[in-house]
Amino acid sequence: MRYSNLVSVVSLLWVSQSSCQASNAFQKFFGIQSTNSHSHSESVFLEHDYVNGGLANEVHYSELHTSDWPIELTQYTTDMVIRVDFSENKRFKEYLLLNKHQKESRAESDISFKVWAKSETNSYIDLQIDEENFIALIEKFSTKERELSYEVLIEDLAQKIFESYPAPVVQSNDYDEDNIRTLAQSAAWNKWTAKSSVENEELERAYTTAKQDPSMVNMLSYSELFFKDYRPLDSIEAWLDLLVQTFPNLLSIEEIGTTYEHRTYKVVHFSANPPDDGSDHERKKTVVITGGVHAREWISVSSVCYTMYEMLQYYAEHPEEHGMLDQLDFLFIPVLNPDGYVYSWLHDRLWRKNRQETTYPKCFGIDIDHSYDFHWTKSSDWPCGEEYSGEVPFEAIESRIWEEFLNTTNHNHEIHGYIDLHSYSQEILYPYAFSCQQSPRDEENLIELAYGISKAIRLQSGKNYQVLPACVDKDSDLLPDLGSGSALDYMYHHKAYWAYQLKLRDSGSHGFLLPGKYIEPVGKEVYAGIRYFCSFILRDD
Repeated sequence: MRYSNLVSVVSLLWVSQSSCQASNAFQKFFGIQSTNSHSHSESVFLEHDYVNGGLANEVHYSELHTSDWPIELTQYTTDMVIRVDFSENKRFKEYLLLNKHQKESRAESDISFKVWAKSETNSYIDLQIDEENFIALIEKFSTKERELSYEVLIEDLAQKIFESYPAPVVQSNDYDEDNIRTLAQSAAWNKWTAKSSVENEELERAYTTAKQDPSMVNMLSYSELFFKDYRPLDSIEAWLDLLVQTFPNLLSIEEIGTTYEHRTYKVVHFSANPPDDGSDHERKKTVVITGGVHAREWISVSSVCYTMYEMLQYYAEHPEEHGMLDQLDFLFIPVLNPDGYVYSWLHDRLWRKNRQETTYPKCFGIDIDHSYDFHWTKSSDWPCGEEYSGEVPFEAIESRIWEEFLNTTNHNHEIHGYIDLHSYSQEILYPYAFSCQQSPRDEENLIELAYGISKAIRLQSGKNYQVLPACVDKDSDLLPDLGSGSALDYMYHHKAYWAYQLKLRDSGSHGFLLPGKYIEPVGKEVYAGIRYFCSFILRDD
């Protein structure tokens, strides 16, 4: 297969235009404040939410005025995502992984790319790469005898990212206060924003009513609209507040710290029949479920929310079958990386880390999942790299807050299970991540439960989730620091008897940009897996 320029001519024309005003105008229109001041000043995102991102594929981003883009898209216009087969090219695999973790001093001739995912069992690596580096990659690793084997997963990354943002809800299709759009741009804007006006109006009414009087909102209808697409942080927090108001005897929200950009760090408690004095908590096992560790993995956030919602619905509809919920407490963190999550909505859809300062003035962010103090190793990645682990354990503020909270509440909560949701690859990973040379305690039981979770998911949706030790997924066998300091290992070794990381859909065609129409199907399969997990650990006694 020969590579050709996959971006349309009209798209390339847009690249030459100055579009620095895109993000600011977009933020202004939707009521979002910039996070540059590091203050938590975003509006509540209720009047101007997003819906129906899946319909955006009928409009190409280049048809719109740059101020109407959800974020600055020119940063992706020459990029694509490819899957490279390394089954017969081990030198290529090692080059990619080693080159990825060279520091900023690497030679200018090195090929630039970002690794999205790797499968050891299926012998492939998914790469985000631009045209120039793609050609260099092919030339470097193709020989007369054998060409480098690859396939294109995403041809036009900028368009794919555009489609991942829900279309904006507007009060009028004529919105253009500065008369900046041409007729063609206005037509494209109207086409993009007017796809589901009925649903938009329903969502607007639900949001407005919820703000004025939560008791008047049908929680089922509200949530059905909520799960139609991905939601920004303030919408998620508003939905959680409404859940707590609807189920005050089951749910509570605790604020446990403040992030670098001064956002409140929140944990949702789910506890059926909690005693007033908290005395029975010591006899109830606690399951911790987290999502949004990596900012770009939006499906993990929606899946934590969906799991909570399904549990509440089940509890309300089956009062005679409360066995699981009466015997377990739950701690949910839908967005473990709130600063990074907001940044992925406003600036860079593919942002991974948090947003705190590093030793390099222009490099922000630490990978929270490499920041825990268990076999922590200083990363070979430099501060601007996606997997930078910081200079010391727990340097990532979010990991430190989480650890302090768990230590403080340990006398009330027996942390028995831990499930950390990520994307993508459809995998169930069990400890350890830091090394394949050390086996976890009760490895056979961990594997048995993992396969049970996989079967429960398969029975629910037909999707297959592979069961693997996390060290294989992290490539700890090749570069030890890749799996060091993980939350999975730390929670398993210090807190939880059962611990897993679930990498959700898909297997590559969408990657981190899974369309919003999959929120409910993925949520249902995650819930099925978690129900099996809970039933297993209860009968483990």
